[in-house]
Amino acid sequence: MTDLKCPCVYILASRRNGTLYVGVTSDLASRLFDHREGRFPGFTSKYGVMTLVYYETLESMDDAIRRETQLKKWRRIWKLRLIEEMNPSWDDLFDEGTGEIKAGPADVARVRK
Repeated sequence: MTDLKCPCVYILASRRNGTLYVGVTSDLASRLFDHREGRFPGFTSKYGVMTLVYYETLESMDDAIRRETQLKKWRRIWKLRLIEEMNPSWDDLFDEGTGEIKAGPADVARVRK
């Protein structure tokens, strides 16, 4: 998947089982470049949370925001299990050199169709 411009929720990690960040966007590749360039001073920059370990695409931005809110309320262990189920090796799903988002661990929009 080279261009992911659709509503999605994503999880970044500082390392395997490290600090996690849950976010939402309509342009995942652009958002990841922003995170890695430090354009968001705050949590992700402060804790080095830059590795895309999980994302889901959704039908609408409202759905993505609801899912983000849900995931942020989850216990940490549930988030770790979600990542482990879909990306057991905690690979970085974003290729910064090409801007490519690797095949998604969960693509809710396609699953629902």
